[in-house]
Amino acid sequence: MVKSSMFYSIFFLKCPRCRQGEFLEANPYRINKMNKVKDHCEKCNLKYSLEPSFYTGSMYVSYAVGIAVAVAVFVLLLIFDEIRDPLSIFGIIVLALVLLMPYIGAVSKSIWAHFFFKYDKEIAVKIRKNVTRT
Repeated sequence: MVKSSMFYSIFFLKCPRCRQGEFLEANPYRINKMNKVKDHCEKCNLKYSLEPSFYTGSMYVSYAVGIAVAVAVFVLLLIFDEIRDPLSIFGIIVLALVLLMPYIGAVSKSIWAHFFFKYDKEIAVKIRKNVTRT
């Protein structure tokens, strides 16, 4: 049940329609293929791009995800009350954003795709049945 949830699909970079196929060609931290989206899903054959430069809009999502990460780091620093110096807090937030940049970009593309491609339960069930038979 968890593997068919939208959050699982977004955060583990799965196909938006069947939520089983891989969304990216490689791990987001693999530099030579960083955040390169596959042409189509190997499970349900969904074409991931509606038009050229389709994922340009994911930059807006990336901004929002980056802000959410920055706020989360700030709140964690406040909760643990370890650092009070504003410059140190800023440095830690920037470090977190730099380290998470490839994953933030990948998740942003996944969220963007989920805006446009809807989950199809029938296709997902059919794929699961085919997988269990083989």
